[in-house]
Amino acid sequence: MGGGADVALTARAYRRRMQRATYDIRGGGGIRLHAREWGNPEGQALLLIHGWSQCDLCWTKQVNGELAEEFRIVTFDLRGHGLSEKPEGTAPYADGRLWADDVAAVIEQARLQKPVVVGWSYGGFVIGDYLSAYGDASIAAINLVGAAMILKPPTFDHLGPGMLANAGDACAADLATNIAAIRRFVRACTAESLDQDDWLTALCWNMVVPPSVRGALISREIDGSDALAGSSVPVLVTHGRDDAIVLPSMSERTLGICDRAVASWYDGVGHMPFWEAPERFDRELGQLARGEILASHADHPQQHRDAEGPGRLVHG
Repeated sequence: MGGGADVALTARAYRRRMQRATYDIRGGGGIRLHAREWGNPEGQALLLIHGWSQCDLCWTKQVNGELAEEFRIVTFDLRGHGLSEKPEGTAPYADGRLWADDVAAVIEQARLQKPVVVGWSYGGFVIGDYLSAYGDASIAAINLVGAAMILKPPTFDHLGPGMLANAGDACAADLATNIAAIRRFVRACTAESLDQDDWLTALCWNMVVPPSVRGALISREIDGSDALAGSSVPVLVTHGRDDAIVLPSMSERTLGICDRAVASWYDGVGHMPFWEAPERFDRELGQLARGEILASHADHPQQHRDAEGPGRLVHG
């Protein structure tokens, strides 16, 4: 057997080894959610929540990397996304309690003990919904990754041109218009171009999401600020300085309202730090899960503040 085939076979075997279970979760309103478990079943639990028009495949580098050697990782597809159920109409997507119930259902039905909850992009809204409904008693920490906490149509404060210029067409019923918009959107998600295979894979998982679902998600008016500010768990705010989807000003605002939040700014990185800089992302998420970032903050109370404002911790 040739070397290329050996590599492909090894990669497949590694993925099978790391994926431990698939869950058929019943979420808010009885919706069916697709979830998967990866990694070390004895490790601290990590619950990874993807963003708008994405799916759990976006966490491929995390579930197949060193994080999975140490931690128990659960990923799931949001309602309307990936392999989860996609009910028609706006009602299944309009109520924040339904999103909160989805997260609670994954935690309960996958039997996660005090997981660290990671929310990318729209996942920030979902975390806000969860905190508003359930509080933080069942979670250990929060990692907000290029995450949005407020959504106020029609101004869409703190959202960038990569989102604003493409969201309308991405919600259009016309297929050609929709495809063109998602192509532009995926390109805007990273500071440097993805390689062709990764770009095509991301394009495909975006196209699985119906345009009407995308539209319903961004029609909500959301503000998770009070819920986040009122929580007591450690919060790590991860953001690429070149993010054109959710602007860095969104995380600046989050840091201003949550005095426990610690920031990690990624120079030369766009909306996908976990994909563009996975080694650093995994290292810092591991530190959060072990309580090391909180310990560093407590030992060096000025380390998280610099001339730019509140909540700085990690650079480079």
